[in-house]
Amino acid sequence: MGVTTTWLDRWDAQQETYLPEREERFEVLVDLLEATAGPRPRVLDLACGPGSLALRVLARLPEASVVGVDTDPVLLALARAAAPASLEVVDADLRRPDWPDRIPAGPYDAVLSTTALHWLEPDALRSVYAACARLLRPGGLLANGDHLHDLESPKLDELARELDRRRTERHTGDGEDWSGWWDAIRADPELSQAVAERDRLQFEHPEKTETNLAVHEHALRDAGFDEVGVLWRKGTNAVLVALR
Repeated sequence: MGVTTTWLDRWDAQQETYLPEREERFEVLVDLLEATAGPRPRVLDLACGPGSLALRVLARLPEASVVGVDTDPVLLALARAAAPASLEVVDADLRRPDWPDRIPAGPYDAVLSTTALHWLEPDALRSVYAACARLLRPGGLLANGDHLHDLESPKLDELARELDRRRTERHTGDGEDWSGWWDAIRADPELSQAVAERDRLQFEHPEKTETNLAVHEHALRDAGFDEVGVLWRKGTNAVLVALR
């Protein structure tokens, strides 16, 4: 557990070099969850990584139950090692249409995700949002925290990017970055099997990302969500919310 905690702490630290308001975004997501589902929600955490968001949900709402979904062998290994009984971690690839069959059946009170769904191609993104609409109870919440660009307002979007750049520049120190974290974890013998499996799968994120806010909004509306909108934003860092 000590080794796992160290890696999780290092993961959080390197993520914050790219997202100075990461903890504030987490706080907003959990606030939304609590406001819409109360103290004992049933939550689906999409692309949960090593469990950063899920653990914060359970720290605030200890009676919640969370299902975390990811497919990266190393991040799954860390999440499983850190998971309390109320967090179930499932290996399921959101790019595959059968991913909902691999998780406990709905309904869920909320679907949360953070800095993850932009990796999906538009067709896969639409499919995921449609599946989420089916998995949620009536009145359920979907909240996606990510860098989302308002390309319909190009001058404002450019200003938002400049705000991102300035805040990141002020908050970035000499800490570990993304590639440094992965280089270090590859050398940990306790995670050698997970690293080998990641290599076998040739697990890499795609180069193209879908960060156009309008694409996400339209996909959510097409999926059947009644109301869709951004409820928190700093620069391009946004929490997009949809109600079933």
